[in-house]
Amino acid sequence: MSLVTAISIGLLMGILFGFALEKSRVFEPGVIVGQMQLRNFIMLKVFLTAVATGAVVLAVLNGFGFVKLAPKPTLYGADIVGGLILGMGIALAGACPGTVMAQIGAGYRDAVVTLIGALSGAVAYSYAEPALSKTFLGVSSGRLVLHTMLGIPYWAGALMLAALCVAILVVLERYFPSNRELGPNVDGDLGSRERGEVPVRAVPVR
Repeated sequence: MSLVTAISIGLLMGILFGFALEKSRVFEPGVIVGQMQLRNFIMLKVFLTAVATGAVVLAVLNGFGFVKLAPKPTLYGADIVGGLILGMGIALAGACPGTVMAQIGAGYRDAVVTLIGALSGAVAYSYAEPALSKTFLGVSSGRLVLHTMLGIPYWAGALMLAALCVAILVVLERYFPSNRELGPNVDGDLGSRERGEVPVRAVPVR
């Protein structure tokens, strides 16, 4: 694959991803913060849908031999510490690396500051990574792969994961309907309004 082709495919996938984020409203700060507070599950639903879809696609591609998978080693320390830091950042900023660009496109002015912070953090990590890899954060326990642990083909494990995601989605939608969670302004802040609180969020430029 040529560099131009790879860049073109990446841009196309980025456009499709951004379109899906905007239509699902998962980029809204109210939706993101609501997920962190466990009072709004739109974000979880979108991510579970993405996992289920990706698992089915990879099951088909891998099952027919079109792609080979190369799982990375499991780093428990890095995963736990990094996940906590990322989660705190998402809760404080009301954005994540995947949604900040959609927020900028929608006119959220403070998303620019979030993007600058994310890029600065990535650069800082690139310099710190050699030293961090020598600590407990770089200790690997080998590759932890579900289908290997179960002793089944990858495609079977992927389809099982997709089925589990769909089952969770059905339960979530049953008890937390998306149309109710979005709120009257489709910003995910319905819960705070019901409690009489004034939501604090960025104001988009119209």
